[in-house]
Amino acid sequence: MARIVGGIGTSHVPTIGLAYDKGRQNDPAWAPLFKGYEPVAQWLREQAPDVLVMFYNDHANSFFFDCYPTFALGVSPSFEMADEGAGKRPLPDINGHPELAAHMAECLVNDEFDMTLFQDRALDHGCNSPLSLMWPHEPAWPGVIVPIEINVLQYPLPTAARCYKLGQAVRRAIESFPEDLKVAVVGTGGLSHQIHGERTGFNNPEWDDEFLRRIVDDPQSLTRLKHADFVRLGGAESVEVIMWLAMRGALDDKIKCIHQNVYLATTTAMAVAIYEQA
Repeated sequence: MARIVGGIGTSHVPTIGLAYDKGRQNDPAWAPLFKGYEPVAQWLREQAPDVLVMFYNDHANSFFFDCYPTFALGVSPSFEMADEGAGKRPLPDINGHPELAAHMAECLVNDEFDMTLFQDRALDHGCNSPLSLMWPHEPAWPGVIVPIEINVLQYPLPTAARCYKLGQAVRRAIESFPEDLKVAVVGTGGLSHQIHGERTGFNNPEWDDEFLRRIVDDPQSLTRLKHADFVRLGGAESVEVIMWLAMRGALDDKIKCIHQNVYLATTTAMAVAIYEQA
């Protein structure tokens, strides 16, 4: 049977991918960020998961505001990387796992999650920006992906509690899949940042630290927060951290953080963390 080996929380700032593609890993301004991802890449090499289940959001590249799903599950045999206006990143397509995805879809619907299913939709920086730092990809990726898109752009958004429950349902679905697979779950987005309006450039390092502590020790307290709470504490775009709660819901009640790196160099507090089952 399939099993979850651990979880990863990560920012998905588009400039991460741009800096990576330009070979700026050793630039003084970027080295602290890239160094923070090296233990993640090492952990993935050691764990060797067959599948990454990635909770991410699309930034109106493959889903648009005329029809933006709350939760969407990718069931394609492969996914390309989106052209977000400046050309596609130099990354190969990544394979999916249609059998696992179909099984998850049936389980999630039976668990009363009305999922949108998608094929042939490219993955934008919400997915590929951190993915390129964590997994080697030349000439091909070492495993496959099951992407789960979560709406954090167009209100009404799913609640933090609903995302946490989605993660719990995803775990039940994975663990009931009969094939022997190792799965890592990834939640993307955040941390504190706001990129529009009167509070453009807002950050809250104290809240970021508290969020990272509570997602390990007391995730239930985070599920009780409203969207307005996340916006007030971390900025308008920091509501993306509800995708971390989906990842957290797929893990044990008790977990341990074995690596964490936070770097605030631009408008976004860029973080990455590894969580193992306790």
